[in-house]
Amino acid sequence: MTKIVIKNQQIWLNDVLFFEDESTDFNTFSKNCFKFLNINYPKFYKMDQQSKLAFLAAEILLKDENTLVEDQDIALVFANKNSSLDSDLKHSESIQSKDEIFPSPAVFVYTLANICLGEVSIRHHLKTENAFFIANNFNENQLTKYANYLIDSHRAKKVVIAWVDFLLGDYEAKMILID
Repeated sequence: MTKIVIKNQQIWLNDVLFFEDESTDFNTFSKNCFKFLNINYPKFYKMDQQSKLAFLAAEILLKDENTLVEDQDIALVFANKNSSLDSDLKHSESIQSKDEIFPSPAVFVYTLANICLGEVSIRHHLKTENAFFIANNFNENQLTKYANYLIDSHRAKKVVIAWVDFLLGDYEAKMILID
């Protein structure tokens, strides 16, 4: 079982510090991490913060998985507390502006919490089961039971369970690969 935790400008891989940055905001931290990982994926810079958080965690978690193989079957089961509220607030602000009559489609597309599932799926060519739950806290036991059900029922060979939450600069990601 592989586990990633991202919080407070640090990334922990299996309880060992993997990356640390002295920046004070997530935007700078995520860009520095992206560069550190030496990823070539220009779409990263267009993502909302929550999707960037999920993307970075998945990049590290799935780095040794050959997700291009047809029968890889890695399912995604994510949860968070704030849904897509960070993007929702930005979208709401844009439609209330008298200067901007039309809201930005680039912001609107991220007003669903499960969009980060899509970003990870596209990047890793995952075409399997996925679910996104809203809860007050990360219930690892419940998500693990769901993951085991997916594996036992042959809907997936492996499952990534995750807590990916971002609101107003406060963020946390916990991501675990179960097989």
